Amino acid sequence: MTLILSASDLAASADMGATIRAIEASLADQARGSAAQPGPLSMQLPDTDARYLVMAAASAPQGLVASKLLSDIPDNGKAGLPSQRSSIVLADRATGETLALLDGRVPTRIRTAAMTAVASRHLARPESSILGLVGAGALAVAHVEAMRSVLPIDTVVVWSRTAGTVDAFRREVEHYGIEVVRAATVRDVMGASDVVCTLTPSESPVVLGRWFRGGQHINAVGARPRPDHRELDAEAMSRSRVVVDNLDTALAKSGDLLLAMGEGALSAVDVAGELGQVIIGSIAGREDPSQVTVFNSVGIGLLDLAIGRLLYDAALERGLGVRVDLSA
Repeated sequence: MTLILSASDLAASADMGATIRAIEASLADQARGSAAQPGPLSMQLPDTDARYLVMAAASAPQGLVASKLLSDIPDNGKAGLPSQRSSIVLADRATGETLALLDGRVPTRIRTAAMTAVASRHLARPESSILGLVGAGALAVAHVEAMRSVLPIDTVVVWSRTAGTVDAFRREVEHYGIEVVRAATVRDVMGASDVVCTLTPSESPVVLGRWFRGGQHINAVGARPRPDHRELDAEAMSRSRVVVDNLDTALAKSGDLLLAMGEGALSAVDVAGELGQVIIGSIAGREDPSQVTVFNSVGIGLLDLAIGRLLYDAALERGLGVRVDLSA
């Protein structure tokens, strides 16, 4: 039997703390070789700018194989539709049985923020207390919850193009009792923050390397998974110790990395390595307190597998979802 889980089912089961732990463990599994993370498959048809990505992973410790179909359709915004839609399939590693089909919206938001938290735990200075957010939507709200789980965040400096978005963000996070400061510019965010998360679907840089301050950590996670879209300029990448989620994936669809390489600012060998390697200690993360670190993530299937395992197990315990016999 296959369990069908809607967005509302998944929202009821989401657990940020558990997701952070699961993602950290899964990345360590990848680094040790007990989880497989192939590069992504990206498809495009000649009559549209839409991209269709297949993101897959397999994990022996989790007992799962997972795949996500992500449809990235910028023109959807003109019709009032989400520009990205996705579905996740979980299959039993031993038998191949399809265990679950999950709507991808909630898992993607939660696991993205959790991944940022894992990166910040291992790359940011541990005393970092001021969080900067470039972007103030739902993903920014999730990042506040996630980052407060790993760092002593007491102030959030946030920038958005519209005051209304910042006001809505402030209401969503007020129960944390933290100070929220609206920044007039992205540069102001960079000037005030210990850790910065860029959360915009930008096609061209919104963060410039000349704004970096010694000791900062930057999580670049917002740009669309396309080799010609980026949030950070070439100087930002060249001035930093760069860690990625998966090197093959980054070299296929990270515009932050690929465009900087194309401009001669750095090469693939200048990337320090993958976050899983930092977690297990096979490479260093931050090398000294004054170093600038960048975590560049475009998302990998292993994250969907990790949160998928949690959400599937929680749904079984709570009796959520609809069971369907696909073989009938």
